[in-house]
Amino acid sequence: MAKALFGHVGGPDPRMVQEMRRLQKRVRDLEDEVGRLQAHNDQLSAAVADVAVGAADREPALA
Repeated sequence: MAKALFGHVGGPDPRMVQEMRRLQKRVRDLEDEVGRLQAHNDQLSAAVADVAVGAADREPALA
């Protein structure tokens, strides 16, 4: 029991701290990836909109 109390009172477990840092880094990496993917998606959406506008400006083939 004394060892359990000493471990609890003795401060944070180094393994727990290391795991927390690893998870925080993973979250930052995933947030960065989401940002990159959103930017790429915005570029693709803009390109599709440009194509749609260009197609609407053309005359119909069989008019």
